[in-house]
Amino acid sequence: MSHNHEPTDTPGPAGVRNVVILGGACAGLTAAIYAARANLQPLVIEGAEAGGQLMLTTLVENFPGFPEGIMGPDLMQAMRAQAERVGAAFITEDAVEADFSHRPFRIRTQSGEEVRARAVIVATGARARMLGLPSEERFLGRGVSTCATCDGFFFRKQDVVVVGGGDSALEEALYLANLARSVTVVHRRDQLRASKIMQERAFTHPKIDFIWNSEVADIAGDGKVTAVRLRDRVTGEVTERRTDGVFIAIGHKPNTEIFKGQVETDAQGYLLPTHGMMSSVEGVFVAGDVHDHTYRQAITAAAFGCMAAMEAERWLQGEAALTPVEHWGTAEPVGESKAGAPKGGPGKGARKTARP
Repeated sequence: MSHNHEPTDTPGPAGVRNVVILGGACAGLTAAIYAARANLQPLVIEGAEAGGQLMLTTLVENFPGFPEGIMGPDLMQAMRAQAERVGAAFITEDAVEADFSHRPFRIRTQSGEEVRARAVIVATGARARMLGLPSEERFLGRGVSTCATCDGFFFRKQDVVVVGGGDSALEEALYLANLARSVTVVHRRDQLRASKIMQERAFTHPKIDFIWNSEVADIAGDGKVTAVRLRDRVTGEVTERRTDGVFIAIGHKPNTEIFKGQVETDAQGYLLPTHGMMSSVEGVFVAGDVHDHTYRQAITAAAFGCMAAMEAERWLQGEAALTPVEHWGTAEPVGESKAGAPKGGPGKGARKTARP
């Protein structure tokens, strides 16, 4: 646990931050850079596992600006150093509680520290659902992956296994089929959960085959993946299949537990932006994989972080942060005000036109 934050000289009650950013990976760090350059003195509660999924990644070759690629942890370290250099402060522990019912918003960290904020950017990300095997963790980044778009390039003309049976698994399989020599989809049931159109595409692809009623019992290798051991769920028989890579595609889980019941989410728990990057709670913005379950790339997370910071800065200029403290009240969801007038109309709560 480490802290490097100092009290800010800002209007309003003592200790109230202009912007608190929850999450210290691509989205959160980019938001921190933009917010700091806007002189908002952001505080980043980066979490005990700062850096997110890229801390588990080896070479990143699809982030612009690095012709030879860059190691995932090195990219995160560089982004954090940049954010710190321009004025962002950091707390390296998890946020365990958030109260968005009143302004200023309140966030409590694992050590019990309470932080108050005029605006919050939620960039807590999402984590891939894993199989729970010790070998899976051991080979992560060494043949085990959770992202075909990120890592498929490294498996050109090789044999790979995709674990899963939904749309995500078939999307991964179809993407990999353009690169790999062969793709084997391993599914624990005798039929897929994926949409019919995705099934048709996968079934008719000459490079994709299927192993049914099977689950991964273990992943084998020496320094990198060389084989996968499969257990037949009907007979219990364990067989070994040679492979160069294993792609886990059984879904993702957004890190939104502490916001449950306060911010609108979809059925899977992803936060829903309403106006731009603002959530259903005015003054709470979202960025990155915590709301994006389509792209899930470092570069798109960074872009969402930029957008959220710019929108937060504009909102702070024109909204409640510039209202006298004694007039701060209950945080209302974006949409209809208590008086029935839509947000963005005249009076308190009006959204100013974005500056060019």
